[in-house]
Amino acid sequence: MKHHLKSNTVWALPLSVLLMVSSGGIARADTSDVKGPAPVVVAKSGEHCKDDPNCFNRIHYAVKPVAHVQPGQLFILETRDGLDSDLNFESTAEDVAAVDLNRCHPLTGPVYVEGAKRGDSIDVTVVDIAPDDFGSTTIVPGFGFLRDIFRDPYIVHWNLNRLEATSKDMPGISVPMNAFMGTVGVLPDKPELDKWLKREQELADAGGAVLTPQPVEALPADLCGVDGTAKAECVRTVPPRENGGNLDTKETVVGTTIHFPCYIDGCGLFAGDVHFAMGGGEVAGTAIEMGARVTLRAEVTRGGAASLPTVQFEGGAELKKLAPSSFYAVTGLPIKQKGDLPVFETYLGGTKIAPLANLSEDLTLAARNATLNMIDYLVRSKGLTPEQAYVLTSVAADLNVAQVVDVPNVGVTAILNRDVFKD
Repeated sequence: MKHHLKSNTVWALPLSVLLMVSSGGIARADTSDVKGPAPVVVAKSGEHCKDDPNCFNRIHYAVKPVAHVQPGQLFILETRDGLDSDLNFESTAEDVAAVDLNRCHPLTGPVYVEGAKRGDSIDVTVVDIAPDDFGSTTIVPGFGFLRDIFRDPYIVHWNLNRLEATSKDMPGISVPMNAFMGTVGVLPDKPELDKWLKREQELADAGGAVLTPQPVEALPADLCGVDGTAKAECVRTVPPRENGGNLDTKETVVGTTIHFPCYIDGCGLFAGDVHFAMGGGEVAGTAIEMGARVTLRAEVTRGGAASLPTVQFEGGAELKKLAPSSFYAVTGLPIKQKGDLPVFETYLGGTKIAPLANLSEDLTLAARNATLNMIDYLVRSKGLTPEQAYVLTSVAADLNVAQVVDVPNVGVTAILNRDVFKD
């Protein structure tokens, strides 16, 4: 009986005490050498995408997978900045002007998810994003929401860590890290590709803003390049489509799960164009662009594509974490000066539009005015230059739809994260 009581007393002691007793009074427990299964790493190599066998920048069903992963297995994609550039801390506006947009976006992959078939879907969870040390936000001539106003090249250089982005070009401003993949998607099959090519060519023929296939700097070169076997079919990465792609959706941060329909066996998952932070709208055309190491996990849902006409995503408390603790907002309405023809309306012709001072239910014009009003606020109240204000709006202000029913004046707000200003 006494032995039994003694045993109970010993086992009731805290674990830390037992460890000290068993080790002569010194706790030696350490789990740092305990490792889980090694992830599959899709590494980058070479200076640019063209030097890297794991990189491509055009979308086509015949792009070959560079890695295979099992459902539930962690894998890491090493990615390049979205411009596939040579930009660094010493780069100038002239260097920005020399950037070749035919090289965007360099994408890592495709990754073949074992067991995934056409008609299935994959559920991709963002597990981690590790930033590079350098990031940039650029104004590229001819690109961006206000490309008709901001016509000169410009660059902001950012110092990055997992906490914040700071820059000598934007003194007194610190942008918190809310990283996500600007471009992430899956490969189409031939029916999807044919549909995209047809509808985009029809829009181009009508004068719309469309980037039709361009074989210059296209990768893989043997498929999509100047002498490629499918150069007229390899679509550009700039617009998102039903397969995902350049979604630029700032809410798809670490912890969220993105659902993609599968059009080919293995699904052909790819990612790149990682953003350290971005304002909803990315109005300057770039966010805080960076290279990164992205850790993902994919699961397969049988027959899931039937419920996914396009990409969907979900999460938990991530949106609460994105919300600023302090904000300032401006509004925008679809009004303009008589005689003006907004650049995004030119393909519709100016006969009816140009003479009007008010357009009906035009969210794009409302968003443009909200952006201009935010830039004006930052210049007037914070002493920023127009270029600095445009950049800050692109990385730290969200364009939100206020309402779409109060005809003719639908409304858009631009909401600035005021936490970025440091004393």
